[in-house]
Order: sequence, then structure tokens, then C-alpha cells
Amino acid sequence: MIKNYILIALRNFRKNKLFTAVNVLGLAIGIGASLVIYLIVQREFSVDDSLPDRERIYRVVSSIEYPDAVHRNSGIPVPLAAAIREEIPGVETTTHFFTSFETSVSVPPLNGGQPFTIKKQSDIIYCDGGYFSLFPYLWLAGSPQEALSEPFHVVLTESRARAYFGDTPAEQIVGRQLTYSDSIVVTVSGVVKDLEHPTDLTFKEFISRATVEKTGLRDWWSWEQWGSINSASQCFLKLEKGVSSQAVDEQILEVRKKHVDPKGGKENVRHFLRPFVGMHFDPDYGIFDYSRAGASKTTIYSLLAVAAFLLILGCINFVNLSTAQATQRAKEIGIRKTMGSSPQQLVWQFLTETFVLTLTAMSLAVALVPLFLDILRDYVPPDVSFSTLWSHHVGIFLPALTILVSLLAGGYPAFVLTRFQPVSVLRNQILTQRATSHRGTLRRVLTVAQFVIAQFLLIATIVVSKQILFSINKELGFRKDAIVFFHVPSDYRSPRQDTRRFTLLQNLRQIPEIMQISLAGSPPAYRGKSSTTMRINNGKEIVETQVQVRYADTSYFALYGLKLVAGRGLTQSDTLREFVVNEMYTKALGLTPEEALSHFVEWRQKIPIVGVVADFHTRSTHEPIKPHAFSSESRRSFTFHLGLDPANPSTWKEALGKTEAAFKALYPNDDFKPEFFDATIGDFYKTEQRIARLLNWAAGFAIFISCLGLLGLVIYTTNVRVKEIGVRKVLGATVLQIVSLLSKDLLALVLVAFVIAAPVGWWAMQRWLEDFAYRTSLSWWVFVLSGAGMLLVALMTLGIRTFRSASENPVKSLRAE
Repeated sequence: MIKNYILIALRNFRKNKLFTAVNVLGLAIGIGASLVIYLIVQREFSVDDSLPDRERIYRVVSSIEYPDAVHRNSGIPVPLAAAIREEIPGVETTTHFFTSFETSVSVPPLNGGQPFTIKKQSDIIYCDGGYFSLFPYLWLAGSPQEALSEPFHVVLTESRARAYFGDTPAEQIVGRQLTYSDSIVVTVSGVVKDLEHPTDLTFKEFISRATVEKTGLRDWWSWEQWGSINSASQCFLKLEKGVSSQAVDEQILEVRKKHVDPKGGKENVRHFLRPFVGMHFDPDYGIFDYSRAGASKTTIYSLLAVAAFLLILGCINFVNLSTAQATQRAKEIGIRKTMGSSPQQLVWQFLTETFVLTLTAMSLAVALVPLFLDILRDYVPPDVSFSTLWSHHVGIFLPALTILVSLLAGGYPAFVLTRFQPVSVLRNQILTQRATSHRGTLRRVLTVAQFVIAQFLLIATIVVSKQILFSINKELGFRKDAIVFFHVPSDYRSPRQDTRRFTLLQNLRQIPEIMQISLAGSPPAYRGKSSTTMRINNGKEIVETQVQVRYADTSYFALYGLKLVAGRGLTQSDTLREFVVNEMYTKALGLTPEEALSHFVEWRQKIPIVGVVADFHTRSTHEPIKPHAFSSESRRSFTFHLGLDPANPSTWKEALGKTEAAFKALYPNDDFKPEFFDATIGDFYKTEQRIARLLNWAAGFAIFISCLGLLGLVIYTTNVRVKEIGVRKVLGATVLQIVSLLSKDLLALVLVAFVIAAPVGWWAMQRWLEDFAYRTSLSWWVFVLSGAGMLLVALMTLGIRTFRSASENPVKSLRAE
């Protein structure tokens, strides 16, 4: 019986090649997008889900309350880790480690000779033995109890050991030496197998934490200071069974009070536990030291919505096309019923056809996975690829999705087609009955639903693109064109300051293609920031506020076009002597720019304000402008800013070539990495640009599938009204009149969809824009453009079929059957 069903299905597919191709393509797009999004979502929600006792593992984080803001830091003061281990009961295991900057690693060859060096190696931490107690690894060599007990020892993962020593057995790697940052020599004491499941624990090299105590890193990470909180200082712990995190939070508060004396002031620092289970999606503290961003649940849910939209559109499209074919299969059904087929057999027949077609679409969807992986590359984790399809969970998901789509897409058509009455069918009464039935209304509702989704996505696409253009082209308060900046190496751990940058500054001033030059801190708008609390007596009260500190020299303001509104610029100095602040800071103080010039900032010491610059944006338009203070401490300036000739871009390449040569002459072992300032500003909107690309594809697919559904409906309409069209042509109706007659009702559906989608789109995009401190307006033309665009696409789709039907010879439609 099943074989017979399949043979009949294949016969019908060959007979209706166009319908079959359209159905398969529509379903394949929905299934392909759903499959890739499933891979992304499954990976994100399975991060570290196999870790033993993960529900009892927590991270200790810090919160610092400023008068006008709360600063969240994933790190802790170094001495807090030991205090938790020694003074707080109920903690089963504790580990404290430091995440490291990218550093150079020198590896001696196995058979002598010159060592090879990796300039910038990442995924390195300084940790204690508690790390491997809390996070179990499979040991290939060495002992977890002893490997990190002594200073100057390191444990490598299998992949990192292979990168350094090739295929040397793990036992023979133990005892080899590595040199970090040209000064820290360590011995390999163990090799562990890489974690095979999705994880945030991506570290590859584990240097013993005791090494920090024996090197200058001890001072670098403020080893004994409770007042220093560095995001590189990470602490994780596992609670004993039955111990609540709230109880430990209270004990940590008491421990801090015991060790920290606020000197009569109010303590503004709090440490507390955050569940390890939620770290991957933690929007406040990120993953470890913010070097890697976690996943966003909002993004995940948005991807799921896109998958659901496309899958539903594909199913609706299938229903419309299948019921549009009903008139062609009515006699087949009538004859089958007359010959004794039961309704159940016919239902199984049509569900089998749907299943075979869905299976074909699934096969095509799998072939399209590389395309969807490329389309969604902004959201695809590095460890998700085409090979991920062969995972066991995908083997469960694919059959389940195939069955679900078969039922969703084929259930209603099977129910409708099998209810035809043989007598009505064989008397040719089926067309009249179905033209006035409620099922025609249902098809129209489904078509409206398709175009509501497509119209909403189109509105969202236009609004997001409009906001990106607004943000990038907004007047930011500084010059951004024809400016290049680059960093020179700095090592704050060394007490001896490197003076090579001052030599480089003099050499670069000799390059004629460089119009302006500055040696300072970061540009006015940059990824990183440094904030502190400053106090000023404004004459009425002491105002304490959070201020972002930047470093500038005498050329900085002119190079970036920052406008002085009061006072003067900075004078050059290697120590902190004076401040230039922005207007927002004076507003926070309740002073005018002129009044601020006679005041002193209390920070380290009393520092006079000598100038005020006009406000400028330092981050994306998501954030409001914050108080800023500039100083001219040259000892903290490691960034060169080059102003090139904006009228002569052809000289830029030569200027950068000469700059690189001068850089390499002084820093031969370092990479020259110039960045264009305007490109840096564009990077602030990577999230919005990713959303825009996703919406572009989603809207395109939604419109395409919706138009296929509209095509199905117009085919049904022309089939039902074929004799009416013939009569009208005989009576003198023109092709244009008939096309207009057939199209107006269907175009009305598109207009109804617009009426529904427009307010929904306005509400949703208004909510989205609220995340921006400075945002574009929801202009009326956005909705007119999206509605007109959708109407034009619908007209083109309808015109293909209605023109063909209106142009046919009426003799064919009026002949006796």
C-alpha cells in the first residue's frame, strides 16, 4: 500500500512539475533556514551543559556604585579569593586565575637549533590547582594535584601541545620549556585533552598562579590591594550541597567590611555570586574579562522568530498551492471514491505525497546549508559548520522537522481534498461550490498572513538601515575623515619607560605627506574607555560624578577638530597638571563653561580646569554623551594620530608606507597595524549592521515565498473563473479589463496586509529605536515606500498569470468537456 502511495505521488509530481518545483523551493528555504538556526541555537544553549554539578558553580563579580552610575566588573580584588577560601564556610572548591593579554611564546625545537616564536598567543591564564578540580579535564600526562603547585610550571591542552611540539607523545612533552614575553621561562608539567563539548572555557595554556608571586606580575595585578578590581582577576567556586548563594553573598559582604576601611566614607563596592549556568548569556558581566562577548538571548530569539516565519510561510505557501490544484484533482478523487477508496486511504495518500515532497525539500535544504551558513555568518559560532549536521541531535531534529512540516503543510489540503462528494465532482459542480465556500476565505486569510510577515520585515529592514545611516552620518563633534591612528607597544609592568615613541614622533614629523600628527591616548571615539570618580566644589556643594579620562597633547584638539568653547588647550607635560573638560561635565557640575575655568578637580590632587571643549560623541548613538576630562600626561600616551590630506587620497598609501618603515626601524619585532578613524566609528554599529543583513535576507525570502503563495491563489482564481473569462472576452472585454478584474481582489489582500503590518511595524520599531540615545525618526515615507514596494512586487506576480489567462482563446474555455 505504501509503495502504491509513493508511486502515485511521483506520478502526480511529474504531471505537475511547476507546482512541485515551487512547493519544494518554498519549503526548502524555510527548512534550510530553520536547520541552520537550529544548529546555532542548539550550540548556544548547550555550552558547558555537560559540566558536573554546574548548578552549584558560581562566579564572584563586583559592582561599583558611582553617584550617577553603576559600574559592573567581572573581576575581583586579588586578596578576596584567599579570604573566601579561608573564611567562608559552605564553599566546596575555589579557583582564582588571571586571564592574560596576547603574549609572545618562544618554543625551543626538539632537536636543538633556534627556537621559533609566536608573537601573539592567546587563551593563556595563570591559575591554581583548584581550576582542574572545578572544571574536570582528561589528563594525558602529569598530575592534577601537582602540575600547578609550583611556580614556573605550565599545563598545555593537547591541541596547543601539538602546535608547539608536533606529534611528540604527551609524556615526552612534560619537562620541555617555554618562554613567555621574553622573560618568564616555564616548564611543561602536564598535558590535558581539549574539551570536546561547546564551552566558554577555551583556554589552552595554564601557567601556575604561583608564578605571578615570583615575577613583576604581582605588582601589575595589585596582589594585596583590596581597592583594585581588575577584570582579569577571576574567581569561581562550587558551593556545598544545600548552601544558598544568598547566604554566601552576605558572608562576602562581611569579609569585605572586615578587610576594607572606607576611612569614614561610604563603601561603594559590592561582591556577589553569579551562576555559572547563565554566564554565557550574561549581558552585564560578559564572559571573563570581556575579551569575548557572550551570546545574546534577544539575538537567539530573533533568529528563532526568523526561522518560524520562513517555515510558516513555506507551509502556508504549500497549502495555497495544493488547494489551488484541487480543481484539477477533483475528478481523480471522485473516481477513487466511486471505486471504493475510503476517506482514510485518501488522507494517507495526500499525506504521503506531502511527506515525499517535504523529504525532497529537506534534501535540497541540506544542500543549501552552506549558503545559509554564509548568510547567517554573523551569528554562526566558530565551531558550527556543515560537518555539524552529522551530530546525533541533528539526526533527531531532521526527521522530527520533516514530520512536523508534512503535517502542517499537508494536513489541511488532505482534509479538504478528501471531502469532495463524488456526485458533485462528476457533475462538474465542484467549481461552483468551492468558489463560494469558506475555504476560499481561508486561503485569502493565509495569503494576508504571509504578506503581513513580509511587510513587517520590509518595514524593519528600512528602519534599521535608516538608523545606521543616521548614526554614521550624524555630526559627531569631531573630524573623522583622512585620519589614521596606530598603537606602539607599551609595557606598564616595567618601571623603565620606553622612549622610542618620542623618537618615532620626531621621525614622522619629517614625512611631508602627513599634514598633522599627535602622540596621545585613544581617539575621541574608541572601543575602550577609562572612567573614574572626580569631585568638584561648585561653590554651593561638592559634586561627585563619574568622568571618562583621556590623554591628549597640544596637537590633538586641532587634528580632530574639537572646538574650544572656553579657556585654552593643554600644555605639554609628562605628569598630571591640568584638565580640559567637555561641556557635559560643566553641565553636570551646574556651571557654565566660563565659570568652570576657575574651579579645581579633586583627583589624586587638586587639578585646575583650563579649557572646555564642545561636546562630542565618544561611543555609538546608543549612549548619551558623558563627562570627559583630558590631561597631557605623555607617559600614558602610546597612540599616534596622523592627519592626512583629505583632498589628495592618492598620497595616503605613500604616507602609510613611510610611516611603517619608520615604525619597523624602531619596533622590528612588532606589527604595524594602522586603523582609519572613520572605519572605527562604523564598527560601533556592527550589531545593527548584522541585524540589517539578517533582515535583508529574511525579508527577501519572505517576499519570495509570499509571492509564490499569491501565485497559487491567482492560479486557483483563474481556474475557477475560466469560463467567466471566456464569456467576457466573447462579449468584448479587453485583456486589460480582464487583468484588472482578476487582480483587484488579490491586490486588496496585499493592501489589507499593509494596514495590519503598518501599526505593528511602527510599534516594534519605535521600541527598537528607544535603545538609541540619538535616533532617527519614523518617517511617513518609510511606510509608503514599503507598502508601494510590496504592491509593485505583487502586481508583477499577478501580472504573469492573469495576463496569460486573459490572453487565451475563449474557444478553449467555452468548449464542451
